[in-house]
Amino acid sequence: MTEQGTPTTVTTERQPAGWRARARRRLAPRAARTRIIGWVLLMVLMALAVVTLVTWQLLVRATNERMDVALTAEVGEFRRIIEGNVDPRSGEPFRSVADVLQTMITYNLARPNEKFLGYVDGGYRFQSRIEAPVLLSEDTAFTRLVASVEQTTSGRYASGAGEVRYLAVPVSLEGDPSRGVAVVAYFADQERQAADDTATLMLGVGAVTLLLAAAGAWVVAGRVLAPVRAVAHTAQGITETDLSGRIPVDGRPPDELTDLAVAVNAMLDRVETGVAAQRRFLDDAGHELRTPITIVRGHLDVLDPADPDDVRQTVALVDDELERMNRMVSELLLLARAEQPEFVRPQPVDVAELTAEVFGKVQRLGDRDWQLGALARADLLLDPQRLTQAVVALADNAARYTAPGDRIVLGSRLTGGQLLVWVDDTGPGIAEADQARVFERFARGGSGARRSDGAGLGLSIVQAIAAAHGGRVELHSRPGDGATFTLVLPARPAPPRDAGTDPDAVPTSDPAAGTGDDPLATPPPAGAGAEVPAAPTEGGTR
Repeated sequence: MTEQGTPTTVTTERQPAGWRARARRRLAPRAARTRIIGWVLLMVLMALAVVTLVTWQLLVRATNERMDVALTAEVGEFRRIIEGNVDPRSGEPFRSVADVLQTMITYNLARPNEKFLGYVDGGYRFQSRIEAPVLLSEDTAFTRLVASVEQTTSGRYASGAGEVRYLAVPVSLEGDPSRGVAVVAYFADQERQAADDTATLMLGVGAVTLLLAAAGAWVVAGRVLAPVRAVAHTAQGITETDLSGRIPVDGRPPDELTDLAVAVNAMLDRVETGVAAQRRFLDDAGHELRTPITIVRGHLDVLDPADPDDVRQTVALVDDELERMNRMVSELLLLARAEQPEFVRPQPVDVAELTAEVFGKVQRLGDRDWQLGALARADLLLDPQRLTQAVVALADNAARYTAPGDRIVLGSRLTGGQLLVWVDDTGPGIAEADQARVFERFARGGSGARRSDGAGLGLSIVQAIAAAHGGRVELHSRPGDGATFTLVLPARPAPPRDAGTDPDAVPTSDPAAGTGDDPLATPPPAGAGAEVPAAPTEGGTR
């Protein structure tokens, strides 16, 4: 029983907290615009409240100080009358304390909310004629408080009309045994009414200001949050099949929200590029792998297991098709990686030395008349592995479409702030109709002495490598007149090397280095500068 009851108790205790949290979430404003307006109104309201309170307190303090000063001034007048000991009505000395009090109250004009009273032997005798909210003369408690003081006394009294600030001065006259008291009283609450009216007026103006601030905040918040709404609208409009939506940023001021919109657009560009690359990879792989799979399945279906020759031939064919599929998948993966930032890793490269090394490698691709052209003598920032991969692919492509003894020239040079690396051959050339499509994936040219057995990805890879370097690939060819493929890359000088490590290094900032001034250098072939798009590489076919 105890064990079964414990979970029930815990659940009962947790329910109120969860309910309160859900209630807070439901009651909390969900729109950012509403929250902004709420915070703006709260801050404006707090500011108005503080200003009104401080102003009211200052006005009240000033009123209290004015009343205290007035009380002191009236007492000074009373003292002068007493010390003069002359009745202004008769010009003779005062005969009694009552006469002194009557003269003091009669000849001192009371201000609004001010009252003069005179008491003789503890009883009320005189008061100023100005109207008062209440009759202090009939207030027995006030009479007991002030009528018999023996020294000047100040204080506050809570009357029916609110606070009364008073100052009581005892009055005596030689020859008269009576004891008198002169009282100056201020009705403080009525005197402070001006401060209260000012505070009320400020609250009214503050309420109007609050409404105007709410309207202004609504408009401003709407304009400020427009890019955020555009982000939400764009995100809602993006689907798996349509990633083209972008946030409009034209005409917007350069602020944080504009930066957000630009960043989101850049992210969408990367997402769209990645998705497109993924789809292209899947489409290409599905399209190209279908043929070898069909071939393998067809031969396996008609395989005669009892015939050793048939088994041997089928195994050889399957092995060849699997090798072709493996090579195709590797090239597709390489093209997919070409769109990533780390595809190329630039480092200082001696272009002349790299060109010579690549030339030494490509000579083994076939029995051709291999020639080394001009050498760009400069140190540039390049990825030597990717550049070697691209040039070898172009050389392999040239070897595939030329016959033994045909000339193939490889060279490099600097011109106009660009590095040109070309492969020129004397093969059959490429028809003008095919020149635009030879860089497409799985595309092959229609001319040539023989067809390539590659997948048609080589030139796409070369183009990808060039694009990753910030350059392009240019093609110049005419049927029967050979073809020239040129890598056009930005010539970014490498940092100067330590003079102790490479005494023969040529300064990379010399624009004339490697531009063909060497008398032994072969000038670049015609067309090694024509405009054509570019991108990354591995292996080559036309």
